[in-house]
Amino acid sequence: MNDQLRRSAWVVAAFSAAGYLALIVCAYGFVSLFTDAEVIASPDAGLLVGPAIVAAAVVALLLHLGRALRRPQHMAGPVLLAALWTWLAAVVVATIAYSLATGTALASLLFALGFGVGWFGLLIPAVAALVASFAVLVSRGEQGGAERPRWPWEREDDE
Repeated sequence: MNDQLRRSAWVVAAFSAAGYLALIVCAYGFVSLFTDAEVIASPDAGLLVGPAIVAAAVVALLLHLGRALRRPQHMAGPVLLAALWTWLAAVVVATIAYSLATGTALASLLFALGFGVGWFGLLIPAVAALVASFAVLVSRGEQGGAERPRWPWEREDDE
């Protein structure tokens, strides 16, 4: 595999993960504002369960896209897997983080599954699918020979 393709895939994955983090925070804010609901409804969870969930989803997306964008011939596979991996990472970390905060295993599992099927839990794979779609399009364009846009002062125009 070409080193340039590998580097390009990780650069696109890193920017996608950063954009994903920003979109998740924005979406959580708007949903919380419009529904008057807390992102983490349980007061027993503590302050770090929510950020841990989001961090796990961001890392899952970064790792998945870093590998999947090396050969982005198809759109459906990477997009669906991005949604699946981010949701699974969020639910697993929600279970672990809530268990560390409260010390109860069954309550942790119920909390994580409840979070995963709620508004905030379903935003994680939905936004991941959106971001992965754009990342695949960018990678396919780069591999097809598209170049980044140039600023006017970077262009070599013969006038």
